[in-house]
Amino acid sequence: MSTKKAQADNITMSSGGLYSLATLGAKDVIDKATPIVLAALATVPQPSQNGNWCFSDMGCADGGTSLDLWRAVVQSIRAGGTNDIQIVYADQVFNDFNALAKILHGNTVFDSYLPGSSDVHVLQSASSFYQPILPKESLHLGFSATAMHWLSEMHCNISNHIHMVGATGQEKEAFATQAALDWHSILLHRSRELVSGGKLVLVNFCIDEKGHHLGNTGGVNMFDNFNKNWQTFLEQGTITEEEYKSMTLPQYYNNVEEFSNPLTDTESEAYRAGLRLDSIQTEIVPCPFAAAFQKHGDAAKFAKAYIPTIRSWNESVFKGALSDTRSAAEKDELIEAYYSLYEQQVRENPEGHGMGYVHAYMTVSKV
Repeated sequence: MSTKKAQADNITMSSGGLYSLATLGAKDVIDKATPIVLAALATVPQPSQNGNWCFSDMGCADGGTSLDLWRAVVQSIRAGGTNDIQIVYADQVFNDFNALAKILHGNTVFDSYLPGSSDVHVLQSASSFYQPILPKESLHLGFSATAMHWLSEMHCNISNHIHMVGATGQEKEAFATQAALDWHSILLHRSRELVSGGKLVLVNFCIDEKGHHLGNTGGVNMFDNFNKNWQTFLEQGTITEEEYKSMTLPQYYNNVEEFSNPLTDTESEAYRAGLRLDSIQTEIVPCPFAAAFQKHGDAAKFAKAYIPTIRSWNESVFKGALSDTRSAAEKDELIEAYYSLYEQQVRENPEGHGMGYVHAYMTVSKV
């Protein structure tokens, strides 16, 4: 096992449905992908008269952000046939599958498409997209959004930053190498699962043609600010050097070329397995909290709404980096102090803060 596999295992989204409540921008990203999914679905061969549609939502978290997408898919199929529909929600073993079940079955504030749909069947899988999820040649359309940037493992920390966007030299190369291996693995597993003519619609964080990435679309660079604040804690003696280095987020943002290569290189295993890149384009989806601030102008309101969306995906990693010699209460106090500092910074100087989403929207087919 990699010495950094344990840190990768700290990846969890906010539980109890809080992830989807906090990440309004993630839903905006998926809403933007819905027409792409429906266009891809229209080209997928229909199952036989007695067969079922099979879909997968990979890296689904609590499922709340993609409810409207799958509602649109179900409605589209209902308009053209009567085949039963199976949707497999997949995520890693530490995911909050209890929240997922409650959201899908209509036991929360979310408006689920499932209640009353007797011919739609949802299943949950704790096999991540780094692993096989479905039987061979059973998947008609696979979907994933804002998930495949997480690495399956890390082989080093970043010595002077908490994210690969601030890494250089051999450290950055190590992250790029692992990301390429993970992307290769993801594609090969999906190539085996897809039916002939099946599709993947994958919406992944990226570094776009202008160098933009999540939280760096103009104004304050979010990851640099994360790093600056942890360095302040280090300089104050609040955390140790080892803890600071362990704050490294196990993520990598591919560019368009890195995403495309295995799908266009005729010598790659993914290409030989039948996968082809139909289309890829980068898009920036604005931070909804920063956009709302431009309308209401209340800095305190903005800060209070913005920080939970940050915490929803990185708190578990940061907390997991703290030494086991600390008590649970001490860890909680330190984490609260960190996010309180960030909230104070946004409240006092709100201009330029925000988490604009930078994604590559791609459609892949199996020939």
